Amino acid sequence: VWVPEGMGLDAISQLSAFATQTSRIRLGTGILPIFYRTPTLTAMTAAGLDKISDHRFILGLGVGHRGFIEEVHGIPFQRPLANLKETVSIVRSLLKGERLAHKGRIFNLSRGSLGYSTDFPVPIYIAALGPKMIELAGEIADGVLLNWAVPTYIEKAMEHLESGATRAGRKVEDIDVACYVRVASTGDVESVRAPLKAQILRYASMEHYRNFFAQTGFQDEANAIGRYLQEGDREKASGAITNRMQETLAVFGSPEYCRNEIEKRRSLGIKLPVVAPFASGGALNSYRATIETFSS
Repeated sequence: VWVPEGMGLDAISQLSAFATQTSRIRLGTGILPIFYRTPTLTAMTAAGLDKISDHRFILGLGVGHRGFIEEVHGIPFQRPLANLKETVSIVRSLLKGERLAHKGRIFNLSRGSLGYSTDFPVPIYIAALGPKMIELAGEIADGVLLNWAVPTYIEKAMEHLESGATRAGRKVEDIDVACYVRVASTGDVESVRAPLKAQILRYASMEHYRNFFAQTGFQDEANAIGRYLQEGDREKASGAITNRMQETLAVFGSPEYCRNEIEKRRSLGIKLPVVAPFASGGALNSYRATIETFSS
């Protein structure tokens, strides 16, 4: 179970509740933005969730989005790569029980310590979209968490991941590759187009993701969406999301089709598909149908 964090409920309280009600399933932050938490607080949180989940916790970290960080939290979005790299280094050291003095470009700790070490290493995954962040994950992370499982994008992402791993003297095979895949298992494909378009539009409203969509084969759609959003016409922006864009960015159709499409993405290098159901009609029944598609 991966719990994202943005608007609404925080990820930590939800995962804490899940940890106390389960005994086997792994639990991950997917992702925890780093800008409004210090590395020390992040390490404390990871250590706490590691203990109450009996070592089932994965710490997924990411930089988030400039607009959200600056406009919602009022924090400057500066040097994201350096910030994330130092955060991972400090968190790892603290979780090992080390006392450290860290003087970096972003953080200066004179006596960092948790006072104890975790019993088992907490896996750290980095959420990555662009080449530099994917390469950073290859250099320093236990896993990478990708988003929007476009096949051509996965192929390029694997190349960047290997490049980062090689630079750090690591084997890319030792890095877990997770990726969010929007999935709807349904016999009525037309019923899922509206909710899928709403989700794509929500992401495309952020310039970073709009650029990503443009770079993954949807330049015309991204330009049209951006133009209509600038004009304040969300209806036309939604209408610019073509069927081809929907069918490339997400997986929806019969259970067999959905399973086959997930396996295609596994063959490209995705070790851990993160199936993210999206609703069609009655949300609960729609989610349950998608879960059942992958339950056996």
